[in-house]
Amino acid sequence: MKRSEIKKSVEDLLFKRVWRVRENSNQRFSHSALSWRLSGDLMSEFVLNEIYPKRIARAHRQGDLHIHNLYMGLAGYCCGWSLSDILLKGVGIPGQVCCRPPKHFSSALNQIANFFGAVSNEWSGAQALNSFDVLLAPFIREDSLSYKEVKQFLQGFISTLNLPTRWGGQTPFTNITFDLCVPDDLKDRPVLIGGELQKETYGAYLKEIEMLNSAFMEIMIAGNAEERVFTFPIPTYNITEEFEWTSPMADLLFEMTAKYGIPYFQNFIHSDLDPHAIRALCCHLRLELDQLKYRRMGFFGYGDHTGSLGVVTLNLPRIGYVAKSEKEFFKRAADAMDLAKEALEVKRKDLEKRVKMGLFPFTARYLDSFRCHFSTIGHIGCHEASLNLLHQGIETPKGRDFAVRLLYFMRERIKTYQIKTKNLFNLEATPAESCGFRFALLDKERYPAIHTSGHKEPYYTNSTLLPVGFTEDPFEALEHQEKLQPLYTGGTVFHAFLQERLTKDQARRLVKRVLEQYNIPYLTLTPTFSICSTHGYLNGEQRRCPQCRAQTEVYSRIVGYLTPINRWNRGKQEEYRERKEYQPKKSLMPLKKGKSQEVIHANIRELMASGYGQKQAVAIALTQARGGKRRSVQKKKKKR
Repeated sequence: MKRSEIKKSVEDLLFKRVWRVRENSNQRFSHSALSWRLSGDLMSEFVLNEIYPKRIARAHRQGDLHIHNLYMGLAGYCCGWSLSDILLKGVGIPGQVCCRPPKHFSSALNQIANFFGAVSNEWSGAQALNSFDVLLAPFIREDSLSYKEVKQFLQGFISTLNLPTRWGGQTPFTNITFDLCVPDDLKDRPVLIGGELQKETYGAYLKEIEMLNSAFMEIMIAGNAEERVFTFPIPTYNITEEFEWTSPMADLLFEMTAKYGIPYFQNFIHSDLDPHAIRALCCHLRLELDQLKYRRMGFFGYGDHTGSLGVVTLNLPRIGYVAKSEKEFFKRAADAMDLAKEALEVKRKDLEKRVKMGLFPFTARYLDSFRCHFSTIGHIGCHEASLNLLHQGIETPKGRDFAVRLLYFMRERIKTYQIKTKNLFNLEATPAESCGFRFALLDKERYPAIHTSGHKEPYYTNSTLLPVGFTEDPFEALEHQEKLQPLYTGGTVFHAFLQERLTKDQARRLVKRVLEQYNIPYLTLTPTFSICSTHGYLNGEQRRCPQCRAQTEVYSRIVGYLTPINRWNRGKQEEYRERKEYQPKKSLMPLKKGKSQEVIHANIRELMASGYGQKQAVAIALTQARGGKRRSVQKKKKKR
């Protein structure tokens, strides 16, 4: 690089002249971030120029597709690790200081935090552990810990995970799955303490499991000293038919959900995947490659020893704009998918080579191979693609049917990639924190007449989601999305963005209704809230504290995690401004129970009085009469 180019690169970032300064809202402006960005730019150019074929590099640069996380070179994307492996082996790599397998609760937590920090420097995305509560519960009894002591150790663990200890001044992106009870496949398994199998089995530690869960939730509900939310770890809860909705532990869970919207809910009530599959997945993938494999763990949760090696996202609005017919659209989409497949195969082969070279020592120790890791293809802007091609958005029947056809088309093509390459592929509704803004900027420059979302700043709607300003009714959105979200074989989630905090009982009823009545794999509630550095938590969006008039931080969820809106890029801030937040309170009143005509008509009247149209009121009242099960969902489940 010339001296002038180096000067411009540094000053563009130093003086915030380029939008990429806010490309990642998990990264604060700092010297570490500046160094990371500069080295990342060099790494991106090296990978595009020296590793990928020219046609793939050109497609990325021009915005036909987006290869994610180029700044990390060819490091893998997301990974689910085995907590049992950590408890068996300890943490460390040969030739360096290693920790023996933990014998105490505190040392187990310390090793997990250190492990997350280490692997976060070898992977670009989320790192996940499963059955956190079940596998650590025996240490609590072994150490004879009180509830207060358990809570103190967990406070230290959570605080450590929220420090910007990752390269580039980032917080390690971590996901932890909680079972809340002991899964069948763990009940009779001997516990691991100090790297040795004990006589007791995990099924004997229900009291300690409840203690750990309650302490964790209380810490997350309280937040830090200023009541700021703990962004990480992102907790995922497996909700099965046996979940106790009214237990004391459930009360804490929904209090946490109502206040901050922290948890992710994995829907095992309407899912083909058994909860124990998160540990058994690698054993079950001895593969019929002509069948699509589902990774139903949302965006950031992964089964043990599986994950995603890379993600490529397609620019659908551009295809919709240049295509003259639906037939041409699918031809162009197929060509883009083929390029994405080729890029992902290049990455897989290079990553396998780099691991053997010793470039990723922690990965080499804790993963035997990448045979259970997916190559991920996603897309963005199906709504805008439909507008450009069909002149109707995805919220219309014509637009939604087009999206369904597209997803089936992509699924079938991915199946052919698996057969040809003998590697796993999946179709994901990629989160695309910055990709949608980048695509829209490039497209507006190249095609000024193209349809984008946004008035002040252009952006594209994520995947096949509804336009953000379409409705305030979450159930209207759910009716639309349950035709689409189950078709993804990788990560997908329904984010219920709420105008303000619910009560814990309202949050409980909303989550229960969604998981029992809708074929949605993964759910979050996201109430908007504000934080004053002096007076703490404030309900809803309040730009200034009502007590001291100081400027606040307004929080919402950006592609999965909670951060202040002022850290988002311009495209995501525009999306937030245009968003209609859901107002479900009117639909969360407890309706009367019973199947008589009198009860049904009374519920219809109550629903219509609270703002529902007659058709929706009748549908909800009939659902209530059937015990919360919609016939359409039941039929769909039988077909599957």
